[in-house]
Amino acid sequence: MKIAMRNGKPFIIKDETHGSPVQNAQTIIDVLHQAPGNRLLGESEAFTQDELEQPITDPKQVFAVGMNYRDHSAEIHIELPKAPSIFTKFSSSLAPSVVDVKAHGPQTDWETEIVAVIKDGGRNISVEDGWKHVAGVMVGEDISDREVQFENDNPQFSMGKSFENYGPIGPWLTTVDELDNLDDEVITTKVNGKTMQEAPLSQMIFSIPELVHYLSTVTELRPGDLIFTGTPSGTGVGHDPQIFLKAGDELTGSITHLGTLKMSIK
Repeated sequence: MKIAMRNGKPFIIKDETHGSPVQNAQTIIDVLHQAPGNRLLGESEAFTQDELEQPITDPKQVFAVGMNYRDHSAEIHIELPKAPSIFTKFSSSLAPSVVDVKAHGPQTDWETEIVAVIKDGGRNISVEDGWKHVAGVMVGEDISDREVQFENDNPQFSMGKSFENYGPIGPWLTTVDELDNLDDEVITTKVNGKTMQEAPLSQMIFSIPELVHYLSTVTELRPGDLIFTGTPSGTGVGHDPQIFLKAGDELTGSITHLGTLKMSIK
Protein backbone atom coordinates (compact mmCIF):
# COMPACT_ATOMS: atom_id res chain seq x y z
CA MET A 1 0.00 0.00 0.00
CA LYS A 2 1.12 3.53 -0.79
CA ILE A 3 -0.27 6.32 1.41
CA ALA A 4 0.21 10.06 0.94
CA MET A 5 -1.23 13.17 2.56
CA ARG A 6 -3.50 15.40 0.47
CA ASN A 7 -5.83 18.19 1.60
CA GLY A 8 -4.92 17.39 5.19
CA LYS A 9 -6.12 13.78 4.98
CA PRO A 10 -4.40 10.44 4.42
CA PHE A 11 -4.73 9.53 0.75
CA ILE A 12 -4.32 5.97 -0.52
CA ILE A 13 -2.56 5.93 -3.88
CA LYS A 14 -4.21 3.68 -6.49
CA ASP A 15 -2.03 4.54 -9.47
CA GLU A 16 0.19 7.38 -10.65
CA THR A 17 -2.70 9.83 -10.96
CA HIS A 18 -5.57 8.52 -8.80
CA GLY A 19 -6.22 7.84 -5.13
CA SER A 20 -8.85 7.90 -2.40
CA PRO A 21 -8.91 9.91 0.83
CA VAL A 22 -9.32 8.08 4.14
CA GLN A 23 -12.23 9.84 5.84
CA ASN A 24 -11.84 8.41 9.36
CA ALA A 25 -8.12 8.92 10.03
CA GLN A 26 -5.96 11.96 10.65
CA THR A 27 -2.49 10.65 9.85
CA ILE A 28 -0.78 7.91 7.85
CA ILE A 29 0.17 6.16 11.10
CA ASP A 30 -3.53 6.16 12.10
CA VAL A 31 -4.40 4.42 8.82
CA LEU A 32 -1.79 1.72 9.39
CA HIS A 33 -3.19 0.99 12.85
CA GLN A 34 -6.70 0.51 11.42
CA ALA A 35 -8.05 -2.85 10.35
CA PRO A 36 -8.50 -2.63 6.55
CA GLY A 37 -12.24 -3.22 6.89
CA ASN A 38 -12.57 -0.22 9.21
CA ARG A 39 -11.15 2.31 6.73
CA LEU A 40 -13.75 4.69 5.36
CA LEU A 41 -12.56 5.61 1.87
CA GLY A 42 -13.86 8.49 -0.21
CA GLU A 43 -14.40 8.32 -3.94
CA SER A 44 -11.44 8.01 -6.28
CA GLU A 45 -9.89 11.39 -7.12
CA ALA A 46 -7.32 12.51 -9.69
CA PHE A 47 -4.20 14.13 -8.27
CA THR A 48 -0.86 15.58 -9.31
CA GLN A 49 2.29 15.11 -7.25
CA ASP A 50 2.58 18.78 -6.35
CA GLU A 51 -0.75 18.46 -4.50
CA LEU A 52 0.72 15.91 -2.09
CA GLU A 53 1.79 17.20 1.29
CA GLN A 54 4.59 16.15 3.61
CA PRO A 55 3.67 12.54 4.51
CA ILE A 56 4.77 12.69 8.15
CA THR A 57 4.14 16.14 9.55
CA ASP A 58 5.20 16.03 13.19
CA PRO A 59 7.85 13.41 13.98
CA LYS A 60 9.05 13.45 17.57
CA GLN A 61 12.55 12.45 16.44
CA VAL A 62 14.40 12.62 13.12
CA PHE A 63 17.47 10.41 13.07
CA ALA A 64 20.05 10.30 10.29
CA VAL A 65 22.89 7.89 9.61
CA GLY A 66 26.27 8.93 8.31
CA MET A 67 28.69 6.81 6.27
CA ASN A 68 26.25 3.91 5.85
CA TYR A 69 27.38 2.98 2.31
CA ARG A 70 30.85 1.58 1.71
CA ASP A 71 31.54 3.61 -1.43
CA HIS A 72 30.38 6.87 0.15
CA SER A 73 32.70 6.36 3.13
CA ALA A 74 35.55 5.85 0.68
CA GLU A 75 34.76 8.94 -1.40
CA ILE A 76 34.88 11.21 1.66
CA HIS A 77 37.95 9.37 3.04
CA ILE A 78 36.38 8.06 6.27
CA GLU A 79 36.95 4.59 7.70
CA LEU A 80 33.94 2.27 7.75
CA PRO A 81 31.97 2.71 10.98
CA LYS A 82 32.04 0.01 13.65
CA ALA A 83 28.58 1.11 14.84
CA PRO A 84 25.97 3.34 13.18
CA SER A 85 27.09 6.98 13.08
CA ILE A 86 24.00 8.90 14.18
CA PHE A 87 23.12 12.59 13.95
CA THR A 88 19.82 14.43 13.74
CA LYS A 89 18.05 16.62 11.24
CA PHE A 90 15.72 19.09 12.92
CA SER A 91 12.07 18.59 12.01
CA SER A 92 11.75 22.17 10.76
CA SER A 93 13.91 21.17 7.77
CA LEU A 94 11.32 18.68 6.47
CA ALA A 95 9.39 19.47 3.29
CA PRO A 96 7.04 17.85 0.75
CA SER A 97 8.26 15.99 -2.33
CA VAL A 98 7.87 18.91 -4.77
CA VAL A 99 9.55 21.96 -3.30
CA ASP A 100 11.71 25.02 -3.92
CA VAL A 101 14.95 24.92 -1.94
CA LYS A 102 16.99 28.03 -1.29
CA ALA A 103 20.69 27.16 -1.29
CA HIS A 104 22.18 28.56 1.89
CA GLY A 105 25.73 28.83 0.56
CA PRO A 106 28.08 27.92 -2.30
CA GLN A 107 28.62 24.33 -1.08
CA THR A 108 25.07 22.99 -1.07
CA ASP A 109 25.06 19.24 -1.72
CA TRP A 110 22.60 16.39 -2.31
CA GLU A 111 22.18 13.02 -0.58
CA THR A 112 19.25 10.81 -1.65
CA GLU A 113 18.29 8.23 0.97
CA ILE A 114 15.65 5.69 1.91
CA VAL A 115 13.78 6.87 5.00
CA ALA A 116 12.17 4.43 7.43
CA VAL A 117 9.08 5.52 9.37
CA ILE A 118 8.40 4.04 12.80
CA LYS A 119 4.92 2.59 13.35
CA ASP A 120 5.19 1.05 16.81
CA GLY A 121 7.81 2.50 19.11
CA GLY A 122 9.67 1.00 22.01
CA ARG A 123 13.03 0.34 23.58
CA ASN A 124 15.48 -2.51 23.11
CA ILE A 125 13.84 -3.81 19.93
CA SER A 126 15.62 -6.86 18.56
CA VAL A 127 16.99 -6.96 15.03
CA GLU A 128 14.61 -9.83 14.32
CA ASP A 129 11.62 -7.67 15.32
CA GLY A 130 12.89 -4.52 13.61
CA TRP A 131 10.57 -4.64 10.58
CA LYS A 132 7.54 -5.15 12.86
CA HIS A 133 8.10 -1.63 14.19
CA VAL A 134 8.39 0.02 10.75
CA ALA A 135 5.30 1.57 9.13
CA GLY A 136 6.97 1.80 5.74
CA VAL A 137 9.63 3.56 3.74
CA MET A 138 9.88 6.60 1.48
CA VAL A 139 12.41 8.72 -0.37
CA GLY A 140 14.28 11.43 1.51
CA GLU A 141 16.81 14.07 0.49
CA ASP A 142 19.42 15.00 3.08
CA ILE A 143 20.44 18.32 1.56
CA SER A 144 23.66 19.52 3.15
CA ASP A 145 25.59 22.77 3.43
CA ARG A 146 29.14 21.43 3.42
CA GLU A 147 30.63 24.79 4.38
CA VAL A 148 28.67 24.74 7.66
CA GLN A 149 29.21 21.00 8.15
CA PHE A 150 33.01 21.21 7.88
CA GLU A 151 33.56 24.68 9.33
CA ASN A 152 35.30 23.21 12.41
CA ASP A 153 38.18 20.73 12.43
CA ASN A 154 35.75 18.19 13.87
CA PRO A 155 32.74 18.20 11.52
CA GLN A 156 29.28 18.79 12.96
CA PHE A 157 26.38 17.57 10.94
CA SER A 158 22.97 18.63 12.24
CA MET A 159 23.13 22.39 11.64
CA GLY A 160 24.44 22.14 8.07
CA LYS A 161 21.64 19.73 7.21
CA SER A 162 18.70 21.54 8.82
CA PHE A 163 18.11 24.71 6.82
CA GLU A 164 14.61 25.39 5.53
CA ASN A 165 13.41 22.65 3.11
CA TYR A 166 16.68 20.70 3.46
CA GLY A 167 14.73 17.51 4.23
CA PRO A 168 12.17 16.75 1.50
CA ILE A 169 10.36 13.44 2.07
CA GLY A 170 7.77 11.43 0.18
CA PRO A 171 6.04 11.54 -2.16
CA TRP A 172 4.19 8.87 -0.14
CA LEU A 173 4.88 6.10 2.32
CA THR A 174 5.17 2.59 0.85
CA THR A 175 4.51 -0.39 3.12
CA VAL A 176 7.30 -2.94 2.96
CA ASP A 177 5.01 -5.79 1.87
CA GLU A 178 4.81 -4.03 -1.54
CA LEU A 179 8.53 -4.59 -2.18
CA ASP A 180 9.83 -7.98 -3.31
CA ASN A 181 13.38 -7.37 -2.12
CA LEU A 182 14.41 -4.05 -0.60
CA ASP A 183 18.07 -4.72 -1.43
CA ASP A 184 17.22 -4.57 -5.14
CA GLU A 185 15.77 -1.05 -4.93
CA VAL A 186 18.06 1.52 -6.57
CA ILE A 187 18.74 5.07 -5.38
CA THR A 188 19.21 7.58 -8.22
CA THR A 189 20.04 11.28 -7.97
CA LYS A 190 20.02 13.59 -10.98
CA VAL A 191 21.04 17.23 -11.31
CA ASN A 192 19.63 18.89 -14.43
CA GLY A 193 19.00 15.41 -15.83
CA LYS A 194 22.56 14.13 -15.28
CA THR A 195 22.91 11.08 -13.05
CA MET A 196 25.06 11.79 -9.99
CA GLN A 197 24.20 8.86 -7.72
CA GLU A 198 23.03 5.38 -8.66
CA ALA A 199 23.36 2.42 -6.30
CA PRO A 200 21.30 -0.47 -4.92
CA LEU A 201 20.27 -0.53 -1.29
CA SER A 202 22.27 -3.74 -0.93
CA GLN A 203 25.33 -1.51 -0.45
CA MET A 204 24.08 -0.37 2.96
CA ILE A 205 26.37 -1.30 5.86
CA PHE A 206 23.66 -1.30 8.56
CA SER A 207 20.20 -2.50 7.48
CA ILE A 208 16.96 -0.85 8.59
CA PRO A 209 16.23 -3.54 11.25
CA GLU A 210 19.78 -3.13 12.57
CA LEU A 211 19.31 0.65 12.78
CA VAL A 212 15.96 0.25 14.56
CA HIS A 213 17.64 -2.07 17.05
CA TYR A 214 20.64 0.19 17.63
CA LEU A 215 18.61 3.36 18.09
CA SER A 216 16.17 1.64 20.44
CA THR A 217 19.00 0.55 22.75
CA VAL A 218 19.60 4.24 23.49
CA THR A 219 16.35 6.10 22.82
CA GLU A 220 12.68 5.25 23.00
CA LEU A 221 11.43 5.13 19.43
CA ARG A 222 8.00 6.65 18.90
CA PRO A 223 5.33 6.35 16.19
CA GLY A 224 6.12 8.69 13.30
CA ASP A 225 9.85 8.93 14.03
CA LEU A 226 11.98 9.09 10.88
CA ILE A 227 15.30 7.40 10.14
CA PHE A 228 17.28 8.81 7.19
CA THR A 229 19.45 5.76 6.53
CA GLY A 230 22.42 7.19 4.63
CA THR A 231 23.45 7.83 1.05
CA PRO A 232 25.67 6.06 -1.52
CA SER A 233 28.66 7.52 -3.37
CA GLY A 234 28.20 10.27 -5.93
CA THR A 235 27.61 13.25 -3.65
CA GLY A 236 28.86 16.61 -4.88
CA VAL A 237 31.61 16.78 -2.26
CA GLY A 238 32.87 13.39 -3.43
CA HIS A 239 33.35 14.42 -7.06
CA ASP A 240 36.75 15.54 -8.37
CA PRO A 241 36.46 18.41 -8.96
CA GLN A 242 33.67 18.94 -6.45
CA ILE A 243 30.21 19.92 -7.75
CA PHE A 244 27.63 21.84 -5.77
CA LEU A 245 24.07 22.97 -6.33
CA LYS A 246 23.37 26.50 -7.57
CA ALA A 247 20.33 28.62 -8.29
CA GLY A 248 18.44 27.34 -11.30
CA ASP A 249 19.41 23.69 -10.83
CA GLU A 250 16.74 20.99 -10.92
CA LEU A 251 17.44 18.16 -8.48
CA THR A 252 15.60 14.83 -8.40
CA GLY A 253 16.03 11.96 -5.97
CA SER A 254 14.30 8.65 -6.62
CA ILE A 255 14.17 5.06 -5.44
CA THR A 256 12.94 2.46 -7.92
CA HIS A 257 9.46 1.62 -6.59
CA LEU A 258 9.12 4.41 -4.00
CA GLY A 259 8.77 7.53 -6.15
CA THR A 260 10.71 10.68 -6.95
CA LEU A 261 11.44 13.93 -5.12
CA LYS A 262 11.51 17.07 -7.28
CA MET A 263 13.49 20.04 -5.99
CA SER A 264 14.12 23.40 -7.65
CA ILE A 265 17.18 25.20 -6.31
CA LYS A 266 16.75 28.93 -5.80
